[in-house]
Amino acid sequence: MAAKINIIKNKILSDNWFVLRNYTYELEKADGSKVQHKREVYDRGNGATILLYNRAKNSVVLIRQFRMATYVNNNQDGMLLEACAGLLDDDSPEDCIRKEAVEETGYVVGEVEKLFEAYMSPGGVTELIHFFAAEYDDAQRSHTGGGVEDEDIEVLEIPYPQALEMIRDGRIKDGKTIMLLQHARLAGLLV
Repeated sequence: MAAKINIIKNKILSDNWFVLRNYTYELEKADGSKVQHKREVYDRGNGATILLYNRAKNSVVLIRQFRMATYVNNNQDGMLLEACAGLLDDDSPEDCIRKEAVEETGYVVGEVEKLFEAYMSPGGVTELIHFFAAEYDDAQRSHTGGGVEDEDIEVLEIPYPQALEMIRDGRIKDGKTIMLLQHARLAGLLV
C-alpha cells in the first residue's frame, strides 16, 4: 500500500554542496486519520560501493580516508576504514564503481557482480547505494591509488579474517563496508 501524503511546504535550506530541504507534509495513516510532520531531507544523489576481494589470498582491499561527519561525532582523528565508493553523478552504477576503484585503489576491475541496493540513512538522506563485488589480483593494479586531487586516501590490503575482527573490535564502523564484508561470508566468497 502506497503512503498517502500531501506535501504542504518544500523549502530549500541549503544548496551548497548538496541540497538540504525542509518538508512539511500531511500523512494519512492506515486508520484514515491524518498527522502532520516536518522533516529535513538531505539530497546528495545516489552512489555505488564495491568490495574488492582476492580468493587466493583470502583478502580484501579497503581504503582509509578522513570523514568530517565522523570527526564531529567523536571519531577522534576523523579517519574511517571503508570499501571503495563514490557518487554516481551522471554515470551508471557500474561505470561509477569502475572509475572509483581505479581512482581510489589503483585496481582496474574486470567482471563486477551487482549484489543489491540499500538506503543507508532513510530517515533523512535520499541516497540509494548500489553494492558490487569484484575479484582482484596484483596484475590489475595500474597505480597506487589515493584518489583525485582533493582526496587523501590510504589503500590497505587486509586479510579477510582480520577485517571481520576489525568489525567486532570497532575499527571498521562504516555501514556499507560491514554489509559487504558480511555478504562475502554469507555468499561464500571468502572464509
